[in-house]
Amino acid sequence: MENFVVSARKYRPQTFDTVVGQEHITTTLKNAIKNNQLAHAFLFCGPRGVGKTTCARILAKTINCENPQADGEACNECNSCKSFNEGTSLNIHELDAASNNSVDDIRTLVEQVRFAPQAGKYKVYIVDEVHMLSSSAFNAFLKTLEEPPHYAIFILATTEKHKILPTILSRCQIFDFKRITNDDTIHHLQEIATKENIDADKSALHVIAEKSEGCMRDALSILDKIVSFTNGKVTYQNTLEHLNILDHDYYFKLLEALSAQDLAAAMLLYDEINRKGFEGDIFLNGFAEFIRNLMVCKNPKAISLLDVVETMRDKYQHVAQETDLSFMLSALNLLNEAEINYKTARNRRLHVELALMKLNYLQQAIELSAEHNQLVKKKRINDAVAIRSADILPFKAKTIPVQDSAAKPALREYGDARLYIEKEAEKPAVSYGGSSNQPDSAAEPLKQEVKKTQPALESNGISKKNLLESLRQKYNHEYNVEEIAEAIPLEINKLTQIWNDFAVKLHKQSKQSSANAFRLAQLAVSGENEFVVKVDSSISGGFIDKERPFISDEVQKAFANRSIHFRVEVDHTDIVIERPMTSEEKLQKIINANPLVQDFIERLKLGYR
Repeated sequence: MENFVVSARKYRPQTFDTVVGQEHITTTLKNAIKNNQLAHAFLFCGPRGVGKTTCARILAKTINCENPQADGEACNECNSCKSFNEGTSLNIHELDAASNNSVDDIRTLVEQVRFAPQAGKYKVYIVDEVHMLSSSAFNAFLKTLEEPPHYAIFILATTEKHKILPTILSRCQIFDFKRITNDDTIHHLQEIATKENIDADKSALHVIAEKSEGCMRDALSILDKIVSFTNGKVTYQNTLEHLNILDHDYYFKLLEALSAQDLAAAMLLYDEINRKGFEGDIFLNGFAEFIRNLMVCKNPKAISLLDVVETMRDKYQHVAQETDLSFMLSALNLLNEAEINYKTARNRRLHVELALMKLNYLQQAIELSAEHNQLVKKKRINDAVAIRSADILPFKAKTIPVQDSAAKPALREYGDARLYIEKEAEKPAVSYGGSSNQPDSAAEPLKQEVKKTQPALESNGISKKNLLESLRQKYNHEYNVEEIAEAIPLEINKLTQIWNDFAVKLHKQSKQSSANAFRLAQLAVSGENEFVVKVDSSISGGFIDKERPFISDEVQKAFANRSIHFRVEVDHTDIVIERPMTSEEKLQKIINANPLVQDFIERLKLGYR
């Protein structure tokens, strides 16, 4: 039986022209070889499975080729090329930095660099996953990497460029590899399928390309698995089943149910999907991608962003034209939130079903929001028109005699306008149109209007009278002036209760020192409006003085007397502190109280004596 070789190794590129999707890299390297402008250190960066190590090996083989081609490729016929293809070349050294990341490994590599190649022009050192080297190993590598011998070339490869020290980056010529596009992956898979006599649908290869996410090695591995699963016939349905991918037909059915607000159909459809073994996060992610593809189809200019099977493009475009853009935007937002919170949900199925319920009634919410915005817009426009359409009274030239010089300034109301202007009191004026003893008939309506006017306003729109009244009400409400008839006599029991309640409040506020000072203090009434607080130290008195404004306010409110105050006195009386008793003293005290204990100890020989 012939030994099986996986496609990723069997069809690994051997020349620059066979590298897929990295033309900007291969063209640059071939031109550098043809023009003899090779750098002493290269850094290949990019995602996994895009050809970094492959290009490094091709470069190492080509620069040591004895008969290079005119286009910059190796001949694959000379001794150097044959030894490389057979894996016996002594001029090419590969080091896996993931397992050889210590300083000693790099020092061994540096010692090997000192020896010139036995055959060929260059000794090439390929260091894969170079970001795994330790900081000490990087520092040991710096000097050699900066000034290597003329025959040494270093090719470093990494998937995480940001982890490499800047001093290493500055010493290398950096090449950034890009992800392989789906079209390039499909074309390469079709070539391999033709060579291997595999019957593969293009739609199935498209699904494989999407699943590989730009990694050619993953795409070839998936192809090998599906070929083994289907016995050489790769179809769309078999590929979906093997890769655990949900068919887009389910998403079209679900969107149709949500558009019709048929919650039962949507729930049953999700139940069918769940029974097929698809997890909720896969469903949410797939449906979000489906909505995104529909949004792309809304604009003909963005149709190139639609990355689906060719046979499904027309259906996507048709459904996209029938779906509201606002619904798709809101649905994407809901699906994104549901997917983020999926891992933390205890009941994950209920979490997904709740998202479906929101999506089912999302259209109603959008319509209600649109109607509300329209009503608000109309209301603002009508208000603006009402303000602009306020009438302006005509100007009257006659003066108006003022009967009371102490009368308050009056305001005139102009229709619906909300601007009040304070008018100063006018001095008595002489009317030139007639006798001053007879009031002018034109002034009568204005006199009646003046009686109906509001109090004069300040520049900020608040009258002095109203301001004074509001302050009076606030004072009465705060101190209950109207409710209190007379002050309550100062009484020690009620005072002690207020004092202890305040200590509890301090304890709840985590003011333990102040609370203890309040608990240990002793109170005594010393006068009609005064009481004394006795403490054992000046420190405790300081804690009480710190809370003096608050406790004074509590006491004054309780006794309805703002004249109550207190003073703090330190009691210097010596306090006798009892010394803790020892075990023997405690036993002797018990024996003195009950002599039979001594007899009990002696009979049982407890050994206390």
